[in-house]
Amino acid sequence: MESPFLLVDLDRSAPPPSARNQVVVGVATQPTRTGGEFDVLLTSAPDAPRPWVSCADTDAAVRHLRDAVGGQPAAALALVQVLRMGAALPPPDRLLVESFAYSALQGGTGHRAWLAAAPARAPRPAHEPVRLGRAGARLTVTLDRPWVRNAFDAATRDALCEAFEVAVADPSIRQIELYGAGPAFCGGGDLAEFGTSCDPAEAHRIRVHRSPAALLQRCAHKVTAHLHGACVGAGIELAAFAGRLLAAPDTVIRLPELAMGLIPGAGGTASLPVRIGRERTAYLALTGTPLTAAAALQWGLVDAIAPPAPEARG
Repeated sequence: MESPFLLVDLDRSAPPPSARNQVVVGVATQPTRTGGEFDVLLTSAPDAPRPWVSCADTDAAVRHLRDAVGGQPAAALALVQVLRMGAALPPPDRLLVESFAYSALQGGTGHRAWLAAAPARAPRPAHEPVRLGRAGARLTVTLDRPWVRNAFDAATRDALCEAFEVAVADPSIRQIELYGAGPAFCGGGDLAEFGTSCDPAEAHRIRVHRSPAALLQRCAHKVTAHLHGACVGAGIELAAFAGRLLAAPDTVIRLPELAMGLIPGAGGTASLPVRIGRERTAYLALTGTPLTAAAALQWGLVDAIAPPAPEARG
């Protein structure tokens, strides 16, 4: 079987033919025009334009990518395939494709190995995981489990669906502000729930039927998301659908799912490429590299850097 990782030195080689079953990484001293053949593009040039990623040490970045793909080849290949397909699909269908791939990986050996090695975690639920407020035409939606950095669990998912269903159905709501209470906007999926579903097909059905991402897509023009602190996995995947995305200076964004044998499953393969392109999305998801607020602004992942809102610390 061929290696799942293909590196092309664009300073020396012509672009490769289409490689459907490999993660294709291009490296160049200076950014050059490409025809979409690559999943990730790295350059040592500073402040490179999209779709390129600037790296002070491209050799180290290549090693990081090679190790990540080699460690979770099925998830890495599924990720880039979903991102490739997504560019040609309407937004709702991107979520379907992401969920199909995520569910398949839930039953895969990579994820099962991660589950077996992960420490057991006790659930720490909230009576009301999402707090709502209404003032005239303005609806505030606040993730409210600060003791677990607003980890995204099934109850949070359902509560967000209820909130966004109201926002979609009620034309008198013209402004939606999305916050996270406590020291972080959202620390990602609640690890206490990982591995609790024994039926990936049923998990896919639920994920599609109860999808905050799908509802956010429908009211995105009304939504401003306010990021601060950790903004991990589902936190950035959902927030990136917002029509306006503000980040406090302490915001740190990360996509950690590949190390778990998974891909982003809360809409990240649909939301992030719209803002930063599929190549930069693939780089974040393959490497798990943290992105600061300043870097996120430079990439266009957030629209502005702003002080944390008082609601976020409530």
